[in-house]
Amino acid sequence: MEKKENQNRHIYWNPYFGGFLLGLLILFTFYVTGRGLGASGALKSSVVTVVNKVSPEHSESNAYYSKFLKGSNSPMNNWLVFEAIGVIMGAFLSGVLTGRIQWRTQHSPKITARRRLVFALIGGLLFGFGAQITRGCTSGAALSGISMMATAGFISMLSIFGTGYLVAYFFRKNWI
Repeated sequence: MEKKENQNRHIYWNPYFGGFLLGLLILFTFYVTGRGLGASGALKSSVVTVVNKVSPEHSESNAYYSKFLKGSNSPMNNWLVFEAIGVIMGAFLSGVLTGRIQWRTQHSPKITARRRLVFALIGGLLFGFGAQITRGCTSGAALSGISMMATAGFISMLSIFGTGYLVAYFFRKNWI
C-alpha cells in the first residue's frame, strides 16, 4: 500500500486541462448565478458575522459592517461562502484520494520552514489587503473580469503577474 501511495503523491492534472475546466466553471457560474467566481466575499461575510457576534453594537453603528447586516438575511447566507466551503472540501478530498494529506511545510533547502511561513503570512496579508482595496480577489477581478472581456480584468491580471515578475528576483532564493 505504501508503494501505491507514494506513486500517487505527485500525480497532478495537466495544467492546460485544469485551466480549461476552470474556464468551463466560470461560464457555468455566470449561467447559474449571473456573476463570475470570487473568494474574497466569503471572507468578508465571515468577518462581518464574527464582528457582529462579538460586538453587535459596533457592527450596527459601523458604516462598513452595517451595510452587510441590513435585512433579515445573515451575511453567511451568501453563495460565495458555500463556494469557499466547497473549494476547501474539494481540496481535502483531492488530497485524501491522492494520498497527499500530511502536515508539512514545503520550502527551499536554502530557507527554514519558519521563514517560509512568515513570508506566506506576509504575502497572504498583502493579497487580502489588495483584495479589499480593489473590491475583489484575483479570481473575481482577473479571471471573471477577463472572461467578460472587461478592461479591469486585463489590468488586474497584468498587475498581478507583472508585480510578481518584478519582485521575483528579490525573493528567488526563497524558492530555488
